[in-house]
Amino acid sequence: MAAVRQARTGGGDAEAGQDAVETARRHLVQPWPMAGSVGAEARALIGEGDGIYITDGNGKRLIDGPAGMWCINVGHRREELAKVMYDQAMQLSYNTPWYTMNAPSAELARRIADHAPGDLSHVFYTTGGSSAVETALRFMQFYNNVRGRPEKKLILSRGGAYHGSTYLAASLNGRPRDRDWMDGADDLVVKLSSPDPFRRPKGMDVAAFADMLVAEFRDRIAEIGAERIGAFVGEPVQASGGVILPPDGYLKRIRAICRDNDILFISDEVVTAFGRLGHVFASGEVFGIDPDMITFAKGVTSGYFPLGGVVISERLLEELRRSNHPDAMFAHGLTYTSHPVGCAVALKNLDILEDEVLAHARAVAPYFQARLKTLEELPLVGEVRGLGLMACVECVADRESKNPLQLDRAVGVRIDAHCHELGLLVRPLINMCVMSPPLTISREQIDDMVAILREGISRTMEDLRREGLWQG
Repeated sequence: MAAVRQARTGGGDAEAGQDAVETARRHLVQPWPMAGSVGAEARALIGEGDGIYITDGNGKRLIDGPAGMWCINVGHRREELAKVMYDQAMQLSYNTPWYTMNAPSAELARRIADHAPGDLSHVFYTTGGSSAVETALRFMQFYNNVRGRPEKKLILSRGGAYHGSTYLAASLNGRPRDRDWMDGADDLVVKLSSPDPFRRPKGMDVAAFADMLVAEFRDRIAEIGAERIGAFVGEPVQASGGVILPPDGYLKRIRAICRDNDILFISDEVVTAFGRLGHVFASGEVFGIDPDMITFAKGVTSGYFPLGGVVISERLLEELRRSNHPDAMFAHGLTYTSHPVGCAVALKNLDILEDEVLAHARAVAPYFQARLKTLEELPLVGEVRGLGLMACVECVADRESKNPLQLDRAVGVRIDAHCHELGLLVRPLINMCVMSPPLTISREQIDDMVAILREGISRTMEDLRREGLWQG
């Protein structure tokens, strides 16, 4: 591998890495850039991955704390996944989904349906999470048009939500700053409060907070009219919003209200599906709900190939088939819908999850959560929260007010920089550090991860005190 890189660049690994950095600054537009550096920046170069580890451009080995982007569920460098990509590409690299089909996509749909809750029995494939959410929303619009309800199109979303970067999906986002400079379909979206117990009103217990959220949900439906609301879209755990776990029973209560008001419940499991919470789908197994649709991506291929999709209720499809508009067309599709290579990879990935990884993830998750919880001993840490193998360490100026540090964005970045030096990649989100390692992580590796994160936070506290930015 090193010889190949040297042949391509005319130098060794270090020189190749520097070439990549300079090339990125000249030609590569990174995702989520700032206007002042757009098209002129280079980010940390990653050269290799192996198991739960990655190696950066300087040859430093790091624990992959975010598992790529919540997605490297079975770990890096799984030879069986690489082999199935090669084998499928040599057999059939692509077919148009407009008027042909392939066997891997059909078999994967069957196996996904077997794991899905309720009557979710059919799969529409996309290229990732954003396009999966976009597809679910467009299907809701089509469904209501065919049923003669063109006014039933509003979408309920929540503060703290993240549903993607395509236009309609991004319009649902409720994280700070996501929409500061971006347009969206604001006329179609109704925002509700974040289900974040950590930031509930002072003096209110969690049960009362859940009641407040449910009452708000009912009140908004009554105010707007159920006849105008097409769907509620929610992550079982708000992932990129800071690993927000809703109060116990909240999702079941929201599901019941949606059913009573003929509002489609779309569970966005782009992050939580395929093992992150120990099951293929968390909606039914963890939260006891049966949505009308589930969106997925990321872990379906463990990040080895871009693939996503929507699992759709048989009831919805049957209602369309029984409608008075049999010629109505769902004019939606993607060039790479049902990609044979992606579906073949997903099938092998599902084998690995079922045979070895899901049980391990369930077994190790309590240890992961307990070890991270010890970081609440540090005065900079306001709360450690999580479920399964996803967690967030939220830093605050003081625990009484729960205010984020004035440094805001820089706090997570500072912690990440220290952790990088110590051998851990962290995902910084403003004043939070998100951890979602590969599901294959061992207890010993969890100990290493937590020890590095503790030291990174401690060094950050020292920096802030020295600079006069924090007195904790």
